[in-house]
Amino acid sequence: MKTIHIGLLGFGVVGAGVAKLLKEKKDLLEARIGASLNLKTIADLDITTDRGVELTGTQLITDAVTVINDPDIDIIVELIGGKTIARDFILKTLENKKHVVTANKALLANFGNELVAVAGKNQVDLAFEASCGGCMPVIKSLRESLVANDIHGMCGILNGTCNYILSKMSQDGSLFEDALKKAQELGFAEAEPSLDVDGYDTAHKLAILSALAYGMEINLDDIHVEGIRNIGPADIGFAKDFGYTIKLLAIGKKHENHVEARVHPTMIHNSNPLSHVDHSMNAIAIDADATGRTMLYGHGAGMMPTASAVLSDIADIARNIIAGTRRRVPTLGYPEENIQKIPILPMAQLSTRYYLRFEAQDHPGVLSTISGILGENDISIKSVHQKGRNANGQVPIVMLTHLAKESRIQAALAKIVQTDCVVGQPVLIRIEDDETE
Repeated sequence: MKTIHIGLLGFGVVGAGVAKLLKEKKDLLEARIGASLNLKTIADLDITTDRGVELTGTQLITDAVTVINDPDIDIIVELIGGKTIARDFILKTLENKKHVVTANKALLANFGNELVAVAGKNQVDLAFEASCGGCMPVIKSLRESLVANDIHGMCGILNGTCNYILSKMSQDGSLFEDALKKAQELGFAEAEPSLDVDGYDTAHKLAILSALAYGMEINLDDIHVEGIRNIGPADIGFAKDFGYTIKLLAIGKKHENHVEARVHPTMIHNSNPLSHVDHSMNAIAIDADATGRTMLYGHGAGMMPTASAVLSDIADIARNIIAGTRRRVPTLGYPEENIQKIPILPMAQLSTRYYLRFEAQDHPGVLSTISGILGENDISIKSVHQKGRNANGQVPIVMLTHLAKESRIQAALAKIVQTDCVVGQPVLIRIEDDETE
């Protein structure tokens, strides 16, 4: 039986999970792949901490370059993270004509086009199933399973930290700060949570998925990104009253000459299955012409779910090695020469529905002034909702709009805040439902 040698860079939580699966599932992997997967060497700066993994037959060293340069190693698994040294190691590995498996979405979102080109030049595989959605096979679905489909759109919950926080706020009435603290205590959120709660982690994943879905270059820079820090109990409560749930969504849609790619808090109707994806779980719905809507659901992070996705890539590459082939499936699902530069729609040109909440002064004419400014900007109001005076003496006014253009919404809000009708900044949450699809 052929032996395929693997080198692992990074022995953190996910790295330990990968080593654990390679060791404990050795017989199952051999039966399914038809070859022995040997974890030959692990490189990590910390080689003394016990990870609870039996490493008999595996060398543990501190020098990653030694692993990369080992002529016996066929596949390098990069689980260091970050965008500096990990990039250097992956580029060196590809130049050494070795296959790479990574879970590094930030690196791929920022430098993926470069890495794809280098992998193509050296005719080796670059695989990254674990970079988006944890154990959900969304990369394989877009790259292989849906190959005969035009992908019309994607809508996904791709960050477990934000989903846990919003679930706690919705179900328990927690404030954002309290829900975040609980997420940190449970290990769902980092001590410095900005990458998650400000939407950037989700944007990294959307940049990768958009390239796979639409045959475009990876383009992180033009994705609109908003986080969840400004979502408050009032907005959660109003959403419930309207039959909606607020989720941080990654939204991608294909149009004739451009795509939409945006990340922001979104109101979705409770009839949408995504509204019931709670706590730290992830899910993505993919709309395609032949299949209709397909939905994937699963753990978006964690040691074993992520390690499982890494192993799926290792298995694919191992099968290619056994068959004497490589790059059977193009890195981004399209041969490099067919990948296009497709522009992302500027946010100002977006048309969708909106939830608007104002803290209005309690005096006559306020509602007519706000409505008048919206009307001047061709914004049609679907409904108006008003609740009693709050502790500060203001009256919360909520409006749901029909389809409106983002630029007009922003222009109207800028004019409204200049009046003496409202206090503070209005809250804007975009709505995704049948009227906007």
